[in-house]
Amino acid sequence: MNFLSTIKQPIEVEYNDFVNLFNESLQSDDKLLGMVLSHIKNRGGKRMRPLLVLLTAKAYGEVNGATQNAAIGVELLHTASLVHDDVVDESNERRGQPSVNAVYNNKVSVLVGDYLLSTSMLHFSKTLNWQIIETLAKLCQTLSSGEVLQLENIQNTEVSEDIYYQIIHKKTASLFETCCEVGALSVGASEKDVETARQFGYSLGMIFQIRDDIFDYYDSKEIGKPTGNDMAEGKLTLPIIHALKDCQDESIKNLVGKVKSRSVTTDEIATLVEFTKRGGGIEYSYRKMDEFAQTARLYLKGIQKQAIREALTAYLDFVSLRTV
Repeated sequence: MNFLSTIKQPIEVEYNDFVNLFNESLQSDDKLLGMVLSHIKNRGGKRMRPLLVLLTAKAYGEVNGATQNAAIGVELLHTASLVHDDVVDESNERRGQPSVNAVYNNKVSVLVGDYLLSTSMLHFSKTLNWQIIETLAKLCQTLSSGEVLQLENIQNTEVSEDIYYQIIHKKTASLFETCCEVGALSVGASEKDVETARQFGYSLGMIFQIRDDIFDYYDSKEIGKPTGNDMAEGKLTLPIIHALKDCQDESIKNLVGKVKSRSVTTDEIATLVEFTKRGGGIEYSYRKMDEFAQTARLYLKGIQKQAIREALTAYLDFVSLRTV
């Protein structure tokens, strides 16, 4: 099944408008800034988050100027966070392509990330909707606090599934839930519908990140994220957190300590990956994804417009089954 085709079908015109407007936002007469923005634009991406804004808006009304500006602002904010993340994580690749900091340098990346963030704020203001502006401003806080919490957790000797959920909610799911929230707000949906849409976005975001974390246990050139990359950065994600739950093996515990201190070797990471797979960490993570998916499907039953319901169902399936 071509998920993306089904997702875009009921908002094809609106999405094309979004792409044109978004590309306009990534233009500058300044030579260096223009070059970097062009690099970012050419990397493209599936634009999953603005698609969610547009679909949610159309579930409750018709896409309008506020919807488009919210969608552009969200995508710019997301892009800014990725540019900054690559600097923090010292990453040279983003989905198999050179990151901005790899092509240019960290100083340029931080400044361009700031420029993207400022431009996102400009589009938030153009919605002329204080609820949307406040919601998106809070999202900026949440994303930043998620990064800080993750850095703090690397130093924490405790391995906690609850803290893991807090981190991925702030770093990933908050963006998805905000997309649904502002999409509904942009067309004047009821308070109940806005909250229901937000919960759907939360479930989508949690699924998205858990799926992303599972990728780290398998090699994939398409993903551009080698096996064990998270552990090399000091991060313990859901699969290994679950596998460690009843672990009494001191050698494994010692390796986990080396992950936390960022002194773990490639061979030691391979040992932890195999331990995770044997310990049922991957299967457990898929079960948690399924729990969130079941909650999301309850929301979909309430969507009255069939084409939108089918598109959002395809969106959920894509997020759950994606291979990149």
